[in-house]
Amino acid sequence: MDDAVAAAFREEWGRVVAVLVGLLGDIHLAEEAAQDAFAVAAERWPRDGAPTNPRAWLITTARRKAIDRIRARRDIPVGDPLADRDVDEPPSPPEADVVMPDHLPDERLALIFTCCHPALAVEAQVALTLRAVLGLSTREIAAGFLVPEQTMKRRLNRAKTKVRDAAIPFAVPAETALPDRLDQVLTVVYLVFNAGYRGPAALAGEAIRLGRLLLALMPDEAEVAGLLALMLLQESRRDARERDGELVPLPEQDRSAWRWPLVAEALALLTLRQGAPGGRHLLQARIAAAYTLPEVPWRHVLDLYDELLGVLDTDVVRLNRAVVLAEVSGPAAALAAVDALDLDGYPWLHATRAEMLARLGRTEEAAAAYRAALACGPPEPDAALVRRRLRELTRP
Repeated sequence: MDDAVAAAFREEWGRVVAVLVGLLGDIHLAEEAAQDAFAVAAERWPRDGAPTNPRAWLITTARRKAIDRIRARRDIPVGDPLADRDVDEPPSPPEADVVMPDHLPDERLALIFTCCHPALAVEAQVALTLRAVLGLSTREIAAGFLVPEQTMKRRLNRAKTKVRDAAIPFAVPAETALPDRLDQVLTVVYLVFNAGYRGPAALAGEAIRLGRLLLALMPDEAEVAGLLALMLLQESRRDARERDGELVPLPEQDRSAWRWPLVAEALALLTLRQGAPGGRHLLQARIAAAYTLPEVPWRHVLDLYDELLGVLDTDVVRLNRAVVLAEVSGPAAALAAVDALDLDGYPWLHATRAEMLARLGRTEEAAAAYRAALACGPPEPDAALVRRRLRELTRP
């Protein structure tokens, strides 16, 4: 693909699709018309040069392609809203340098909320967001989530059909409904990031791109900034998280391998929202940011975890808090907190318990806990770390 077309695809795909969905009310038709427009661009821009306003050119061309597709349809059922569209527009060559306003309405936020509507299954929300908003191919999405391409194709088609048939609104929710709906959108973004956290790095990158887009569209939402900061901080440590196939705990990571520009971007986001009330993403980002300091302020981190429990009280959060509690109040207090949790099948419960027991000098119990962690079947890098800790503990 020509460089100009590739750049336009990355920057403008979501906007083109969003504008067309607003006009047509049909995500599937909008995507097809957008694909048609980019195909024309790929043919003509290398030959004739890119237009001075690529966005306007693409939107206008895609709109005409949609009209062509509507004209060509022979199976439009009576009452279908597409049947009543005015398609008798004077033709205009798509290669013309279209003159349109520079500040076209940005409808991508409405598209994101449509893709993440609670009427859709979560896996459909994720797939539809990646396809319609970011322009990932069905093959790329399927590979990222380790499912066959045909399975993902069917999932996307079902989601698009449901958006149309259920008349899911193409709109930003009303102010009263916005907090819950935004939380769902952020959950979808974080699901994409987590799929790439220990998997395909490209997925994590797409989640960060989506986070930046959301922040540009909703700059006053502190939770949006918090989620983006959290993803940036976690992604910054990607190259330091494993060594020779073994997981490297955060305190043991080579900080020179961290991607410090991502850290700086995250810290700037958090500094700007310093006085904002903490939601779950903002608080987790503040906790992650504390670990970037040369000396971790453990008491402050413990306070942040206590605040996080007020909005996200889960046993996994309590387990992570117990690790910090060990630094503040000692391993005995942490062990008591761990033993109160109901996470028997979670390997890191047993591994954390083993560490506290080892620090208390209860070696045999610690070894048993490490073996229990391995019995839970953790991923290989995690298992390699646990095996090493067990060897070190039982070495004569």
